[in-house]
Formats: sequence, C-alpha cells, structure tokens
Amino acid sequence: MAEKDYGADQIKVLEGLSAVRKRPAMYIGGTGKRGLHHLVWEVLDNSIDEALAGFCTKISISVNTDGSVTVIDNGRGIPVGMHTKYKVPAIEIVMTKLHAGGKFDNSTYKVSGGLHGVGVSVVNALSEWVELEIKRDGKIHHQKYSRGDKATELKVIGDTDTTGTKVTFFPDAEIFDEIIFDSDTLIPRIKELAYLNKGLALDFEDKRSGIKKEYCFEGGIESLICDLNKTRTSLHEKPIYLESKDNNIEMEIAMQYTTGYTETLISFVNNINTIEGGTHVSGFKAALTKVTNTYIKKNKLLKDSVDITGQDMREGLTAVASLKIPQPQFEGQTKTKLGNADIKGIVESAMSLKLSEFYEENPTVAKTIVGKITSAATARIAAQKARELVRRKSALESTTLPGKLADCSEKDASKCELFIVEGDSAGGSAKQGRVRDTQAILPLRGKILNVEKAAITKMIQNEEIRALVTAIGTGISEQFTMEKARYHKIIIMTDADVDGAHISTLLLTFFFRYMLELIEGGHVYLAQPPLYKIQKGKAVHYVYSDEEKHAKLEEVGGQGVTIQRYKGLGEMDPKQLWDTTMAPESRTLKQITIEDVIEADQTFSTLMGDAVEPRRKFIEENAKNVVNLDV
Repeated sequence: MAEKDYGADQIKVLEGLSAVRKRPAMYIGGTGKRGLHHLVWEVLDNSIDEALAGFCTKISISVNTDGSVTVIDNGRGIPVGMHTKYKVPAIEIVMTKLHAGGKFDNSTYKVSGGLHGVGVSVVNALSEWVELEIKRDGKIHHQKYSRGDKATELKVIGDTDTTGTKVTFFPDAEIFDEIIFDSDTLIPRIKELAYLNKGLALDFEDKRSGIKKEYCFEGGIESLICDLNKTRTSLHEKPIYLESKDNNIEMEIAMQYTTGYTETLISFVNNINTIEGGTHVSGFKAALTKVTNTYIKKNKLLKDSVDITGQDMREGLTAVASLKIPQPQFEGQTKTKLGNADIKGIVESAMSLKLSEFYEENPTVAKTIVGKITSAATARIAAQKARELVRRKSALESTTLPGKLADCSEKDASKCELFIVEGDSAGGSAKQGRVRDTQAILPLRGKILNVEKAAITKMIQNEEIRALVTAIGTGISEQFTMEKARYHKIIIMTDADVDGAHISTLLLTFFFRYMLELIEGGHVYLAQPPLYKIQKGKAVHYVYSDEEKHAKLEEVGGQGVTIQRYKGLGEMDPKQLWDTTMAPESRTLKQITIEDVIEADQTFSTLMGDAVEPRRKFIEENAKNVVNLDV
C-alpha cells in the first residue's frame, strides 16, 4: 500500500461531535473506571490500526506523573494537509468530528479495530486537554485541544526524518467519577495486543510508580498458547499453528492439547476479544469436529459405534483463534460476539484444509490428539450416569431442588439472590436471618471438587456441584441457558480465613470454567463479612479490615473497648450476619468481573492445576499484596 493513499482527502466525515459530552456512556460505556480506561484503548487502537496496515512497528504507552496518558507510535502520522472539501487541516476533522477518519472504505485500512473513526474524537471531547505531536512530511506538527475544541492552531515546531503520532490526553474531571489510571488494568490488554500482533513491540511505563514493561512476541498467538499452558502438561511439544489469508480475511489459529480436562478457547476479531464467541468460533468448532472425525474413521482409530461429541473433541484443548476481517459486524455495543454469517463457512473451510494437512504431515501428533479425544469419549460413554447428566437427563436438569436449599418465594429471578454458604452452622444463621421472599440459602459441606483437575464425568457426579447446578438452574457449558437462571445474584459467602478463601477460589474456578456467562453478565459476587466486632458500652461497630479497626479504635477510645475477631460466619448470630453481610442496605459485595480472560485463565490454572512450581512462584510473587491473612 503506497503512503500517498493515506492523505487529507482520505478523511471522511459522517456526523458532528455535539452529543458526546452530553451522553458519554453511549460512546465509552460509562464514566467510571471502565469508561476512563476505554479512552486509552481508543487512542491505542489507532496506533494498532497503523500496525495492521503494515506501517507501525513500535508503540509506547505511558501514564505520566500528572496522571495524563501518552501513546506514541512510529506509523505514518495522522494527516495534516488541508482537506479540499472542508478547507481545514485534516487533523482538525479527525479530532473534532464524530465518525471522521480513514476507515470508512477499504483503501486506507483493510481492517481496523476500535470504534471505526469514533475513537480519538471521543477522547478529545471527554478530555480536559489533548496535545498532539505528528511527525510527517519531514516536519514535526503540534496542536492542542480542550474539551473537544481547538485550543491552538496547527504549527510546525521542528524537522524530522521519521514519521509517527504522539497523543497525550488528560480526562475531564467534569465527566469522570475519578481520574486514576490503573496499571493492572492497562498492562494485560497491552500484553494481549502484543500477542495478537506478531513482532509488534509494545512498551508500557507508569511514571508514577516506575513500573516498566516491554512486550514483543515473534511467535504471536503461538507464544500465547505456550504462556497459557505453562502450568499445564501438554500432549505435544509445539502448538499447532494454522494460518490462512484470502480475500482480505486473515485467519490465525493456534492450539495445543493438554492432559487436563478443561477447555480454553479464546477468540479475537481485529484484536477485539470476542468473549461471547460468534460465527468464527462456530466455524472453528465445526472444522475441528469434522476433520478429526474424518481422520479417526480413515485410520480406523475408534469403533464405528462410538459417537464423539464436540465436547470430547475439546477436552483439554487450549486454543486461540484470531481473525482480521474488513467489515466485522459485532452484536451489541460491547463488541463481544461476531455476527458475520459468511465467516463461519470461511473459517470452517480454511481451517479444515489446514488442519487436514497438519494431521497428514504429523501423524504422531495426530494420533496423540486422537488418543486424548477417544479416551474422553470412552470415559463419557462408560459412565452411563454421567453421560445422562451431560445430556440433560439427570440431576443437573432435575426439576427437584436439592433438599439442603432453603429457597425464596419470589419467582422473578431478577429479584432473587442465592447465598452459597460455607458450612451448616453459617447456613443455619443465614437461613434464620434472611429475607425469605428474595434470599435463598445453599449451604455447602466442606470444599467442592477442584474442577481444574477433574474430568467433567467425575465433576457432575459430585454431590455439592450437582446441588449447586440444580439450584441455579441454568445448566453448564454448552447447555448453559441464562433464561433458566433462578437467581440473578449468586453470592459466595465464606469465612474470612484461608479455608474460606480456598472454597471461594474453588467455586470461582467452577463458575469460570462451566458458567462463564454468569460472571460475564455480572451475576457473581463475593460477600465481604466483617473481620472484627468492636464494642464500647452498648455501641457496636463492625469493621472489615485492620486499617478500619485501628481507625475505629482511635475514634471510640481505647478504654472499655472489647474486640472480637471473627474467624467464621458461624460465630455470628442470625441478626449479626444479616446486619453485616446480608442486608442490601448495609452489606458490602464485591462483584466478580473478568477484565482480562487470558490472565483469569492463567490464574485459575496456576492456583488450581497440577503444576506445583508455578503455583509456588505465584504465591511468592503475590504474598506482598495480601492485606488480611488468617493463619
């Protein structure tokens, strides 16, 4: 693609910018933490698009000491020439007009992420100030903006023999609840983009704390597979890598089987994490099933009477599918599901061809994979009861609720809460203290099965998990149906000690692996029970951390004060448990979210998987971050 193809007249204008400041949530999803960080993604997406077009090899992102953010790339530089139609420099149109950019036809950018031209203008509209430095045509151009309006004229401030764009912005305090950029939010996405763009260097620096990160993966998504599986035992040394480019559609697939039982399938379209899947994922699954079945039958590796399901095909599979397509159609504003109907067939056809070639050229790896798949199928079929559970003919789909469940009377799921409580003692207090109309209680006996290390056939025979799935009502995995949910709030309520934390992790691992939609939909919460009861005379105070305890003691004075440290929920009577942990008007709940599915997958596999060394390293590295630890 010639550089002259990206000039002033390639900038198209669709509409104005006036509504952005009035309704920011329509453009960035909200004015809280997520919306604030979305500004960074919009600026970064422009630089990534330059990389996708083949003109950018390095991007640097920094959070500055004043709280602003800078993104620098070595792409072509935003056009600064005079636009023939609008009679102003093209950069001003890009910055001040909504839906203005070079992405509305396929001549300048074949593919692009972001909001397709909305991005940088929205960032401008929602920032107190934006400063631009553009290296282009041998000159360094500079301009500033304020709350969407031009603050200075575009001017040349020097000469250069390089090209690129530098954008620095400070969000507007009139718009956002709080302006504090979080490195822990920024770093995973930056690392993810480095995986998805093979050979692209992405550097990050937080100048407030001194944190620096540099990412560049020559292996691309193959490197990602190796990273995801570093805590698992792989069945073949190298990931399978399949690549196809046809009609401006680029497909990359990397996959590797492990000895485990859980399936990890992560998909992207134009660098956007399609956590809800879509037509490209359907094409992937169809191709895997078709090609592997054909290979098995051709080589007579399994009896004809055995029916292998897609679930068998993907047991222990870690896979990443990344597509780059010209005109993606995402379902919903959150862009989490691809809707292009033709992509299913394109992916299925391309992957079938490439995977068939791989099997034929690598028979040893193919037979190892088939062995894993046939073992999964044989185990499923041999366990008749488990097979019936998987096929929704058992307690997992039973209309008979578990006997230990104290259900609520309300039938509208949106008004109902399920408390998953550790132990019968706490369960008894919770049952007595609850609001029976809308709060249900399910006590669990001890620790549930670690699903990270168990086959699904074993998992669904576990009494505690069966009770949990039946109570929630949605089914699991491919049979999951949110419309059947009996509660829209699932609240994990465990003791504030090591055992309680372990039980919470086991439950969250189960939800992450088999009911991910509950987490994605914002339906899973952790209750935050108090750590201390502080009493002076008749005045009682509950505090939730050591810091709160010290502050409260300074407030109420030290003499005549009694302090009780709660080691378990069962130590509270029903009224105390209600007042501190269950009452909607006074409780504290932590909503479980998955900002980064890759990091979540790695964390669960590290903490709950077979490999000991990565778990030890994780604990050593994160022990300093522990605030409350009861040993």
